[in-house]
This record gives sequence, structure tokens and C-alpha cells, in this order.
Amino acid sequence: MSLGYFSYPLPVNEPVLTYAPGSPEKLRQKKVLAELKKKEADIPMYIGGRAVRTGNKVAIHPPHERVHVLGHFHAGDKKHVQQAIDAALKAKDSWAAMSWENRAGIFLKAADLIATKYRAHLNGTTMLGQSKNIYQAEIDSACEIIDFLRFNVHFLSEIYKQQPISAPGVHNRMEWRPLEGFVLAITPFNFTAIGGNLPTSAAMCGNTVVWKPANTQVYSAQMFMRILIEAGLPDGVINLIYVDGPTLGEVCFNHRDFAGVHFTGSTGVFNQMWATIGANVSKYKSYPRIVGETGGKDFVLAHKSADPDVVATALARGAFEFQGQKCSAASRAYLPSNIAEAVKRKLVAQVESMKMGTVEDFSNFVNAVIDEKSYDKLKKYIDNAKKDRKAKILVGGNCDKRKGFFIEPTVIEVRDPRYVTMCEELFGPVLTIYTYDADQFEKALTLVDTTSDYALTGSIIAQDRAAVELAVNRLRHAAGNFYINDKPTGAVVGQQPFGGARASGTNDKAGSMLNLYRWLSARTIKETFNPPVDYSYPFLGES
Repeated sequence: MSLGYFSYPLPVNEPVLTYAPGSPEKLRQKKVLAELKKKEADIPMYIGGRAVRTGNKVAIHPPHERVHVLGHFHAGDKKHVQQAIDAALKAKDSWAAMSWENRAGIFLKAADLIATKYRAHLNGTTMLGQSKNIYQAEIDSACEIIDFLRFNVHFLSEIYKQQPISAPGVHNRMEWRPLEGFVLAITPFNFTAIGGNLPTSAAMCGNTVVWKPANTQVYSAQMFMRILIEAGLPDGVINLIYVDGPTLGEVCFNHRDFAGVHFTGSTGVFNQMWATIGANVSKYKSYPRIVGETGGKDFVLAHKSADPDVVATALARGAFEFQGQKCSAASRAYLPSNIAEAVKRKLVAQVESMKMGTVEDFSNFVNAVIDEKSYDKLKKYIDNAKKDRKAKILVGGNCDKRKGFFIEPTVIEVRDPRYVTMCEELFGPVLTIYTYDADQFEKALTLVDTTSDYALTGSIIAQDRAAVELAVNRLRHAAGNFYINDKPTGAVVGQQPFGGARASGTNDKAGSMLNLYRWLSARTIKETFNPPVDYSYPFLGES
């Protein structure tokens, strides 16, 4: 029963706390970090509202402190995937039938719990489990996930208001139905907010979800799941499981009720999923929705009019915050010859001043990369560059995994704009720079546009407005999120909806209405007040 039209105004973005010395939030965060490290968490899966423990335990270690054990999660298998699907389908009808104001209230309460009671806990599990400093955790596991929850409630309420026109004697209306079946959410290690948004954005629309996070994000994912349960999420609406990718795909992508996948991860995995879904399409009740944000080889292009200080800072922050493990991180830079030396000098000085270490020491700007596999891959690129005459290490280049997976922020200078580290996604604290002739800006634009298959983020830095306009036009398809005189990272919900095209994904823009439309299936209903009682039309008369 609907007893009113309830309003959810456009929210304001959650304020970012500073964690300044002596601040209440800093003292609270340090206390919670110590508490989390004192006890080993026993982390179950959550299927149909039940905490499921398999006994197949996998240890969780902070990437920056390999010997410490944060806890263990209970890994599942094929039968747990099926159980999660069954639970989602069982919960579907009652969840879809729940009034919008009550569905919305659950996610708004979850946002409030994160903003208050659990802010330090969600930040703490992110800091320890994913090796994020407090600022990177605050903008992710506090502010961004709060914003996703609040803004998506507003966006969906606006979608529900969108209705067709009606002619005299007719009333038309639009139903914004959930999809028919279950939605699969597959989330990455690098952002707790992505881990929270991918399942909840689909669930908010009335869908029920099977959620598989990356193993390296389980520690914060389970914290978010516990918050959702406390906020009143009904059993089976979101089912959190820890299984390997092939097992997940084998069950989900062969299921008749598979309705869609919400994915963030590698381009290779997304391509495999797309091919599998395409091959299985005859098995499904409906054509599944395939939504993915994948990789990036994000660029910073400086014009000869650029301020060297602005360029150096954009590169230092854009490339090395969270160890470059953002899909949007600056990975390749193009410097004009007239300011290149000044930019390199300033950039090297900034990088050399960065402290690296554990997250508990808030003075550390850089922490560890996520795991040994990532460490080994990045070290190989760096070692190859050290031996290659075409490349030069300007700063950094040292790697040490004895205590944690530490890789120094590294800047590589190359003479070949198609050098391997200018082209391939590295996903770590490695920036490659190339110097171009300052008077050949248009050639540099072509180089930026054609070097990479990806098209996620990029930026132009220039004081010349004509150069800015030229770059905006020429690089129209090179980045789904484009920045002018800024680093190519830090998209804010409601301000810069996020997503790219080409090999970077389907560009369905998380943090906007565009993404929510993908989890809805519209039905048009026409009601005629005075239906005809004779088939004939006036044109049939001849006189």
C-alpha cells in the first residue's frame, strides 16, 4: 500500500575528516586500529541471513605486515554458490514487493551507521586489510560509500518519478521493475566503496544479489555486510560468499535465472565473462545485463603553458596515492620539452620526501601493494627498466617484501613513447614519463589517444585555454572521466560520475542515475477509460 509520495532530496557529500594531530577522529581511529589488531576475526560467509562457516579457513594478513594475522575467512565451494543463488531467489518476491520508502530506509540507515558508529571500524578494516593510509581510507570506506548509499536513494527516487504523458481518455504509467532473476556482483580489492556499491545499487532497485568480493578485500567487505544486517537488510537480499572465480562462473553463468553481473576488475576477466555469457545466452530467461568497469592506462598531458608546480603535484598525487592501485591512477605522462626538466626536478623532490611504511604511522604517505603476486609483477617491470637502455629510473625503484610488499614510488623516463610501461596497465606505484617537442602539441594529442586500448581517466594541464579546448575535443573518446588542471583521480559521487569506455568498461557511470537504470526493467501500462466497442474507423466510410 502506498500512502504518500516520499521525497529524497539531493544530499550533500559526506565531509572528509582531517585526522589532524589531537583530533577526536584521529584518537578514535588509532584506538580502533589497535583493537582490530588484538583479536583474530573468524569471518563467515552470509547466505540467506545465516553465518556460514566451512572450516576451510584462509588467513588474512596486512600487506604491510606479513607476519600478523588479522583473522581467517571461511572459503566456500560450488554448493555455497548454489545456496547463495537459492537464497537470493527465495528472498526476491518479498524484497521486490517491499515499499520503496522501507527499502530506502535500510540503505539510508546503513549510511548513517557508517558516518557515525562504524566509521572508524570500516576505515580500520580497510586500512589494515588493503594497506590504505587514513586519508585514502576516509575518502573511500567512509565518504564514498556513504555518498553512494545516499545519492543512489535520491537518484532512484527521481527515476521512479519519471512517467509518460497521457492522452485524453487514457492514463499511462511506467513501472520500474527489478530484473527477473538474481544479480551477481563481483568486486575488487582496491575500493571498499566499490565493494559496497556494486551489490547495493542493484539491491536498492529491488533485485537480490550474490556478492563475491576479492579475497584481499574480505576483511572490509564482511564489516560492510555486518553494517547492512544491522541496518535491517532482510535475509537473502545480499548473499556474501568467498569462492574462486571459475567456480563462481560455472554455477552462475549456467543458471537460467542469471539476470546480470555488476563487475569491477581486470579487462581480461571481463572479456572472458562476456564470452561465456554470450555462449550461454540461450539458457537464460532474459538477456542478462553486463555492467563492468575494468582497467586503465591513465594519462596526464601537460601543455607548454602549464605551471610546472601544478604538473609535478598532479603526478605525485595522481600516480602514488594508494600506491597507484586505483583504476584511475596516473600511469603515463607527457611533458613538453620547455618545462620537462623543471617538472622532473620538482617531481623527484616530492617523491623523495614521501615516507613509506605501515598504516598505523599516520605520517606515511605510501604503504604496501596488495599482495605478493602484484609485488612480483611490478618488480619485474622495474627490474627490466633498470636494464634497458631505452629507460631510466629517475627516482625510486627499490623493492622489499621481507616485512611487507613495499615498492618505492618509481618514476621511469623513456625515449620511446610506445615503451612497454607507457602501454601496459601496471596497477602500482610506477609512473612513466615521455618528453615531447613543446611545439608539437597536436602530435602529442594523437600519441595520447592511440597508445592505449583503455579509456578510463586522463587530464590536460595548461594555462592556454585554446590548448584546453583542443585537448577536450581531440581526446573526447580517450577518457570517460577527463580532468582539466588536476590529477586524473578522485571522482566524487554526484560530482564526477565514474566510468570509461574502450577496454575500460561499459561506461555505466557509478554515482549517477545511468548506473541504476541498468538494474531496472521498465514496464509501460496503458489504461483506456472508454474502450471502443466496434472495430471500424471513420476512414472506412466512402460518403
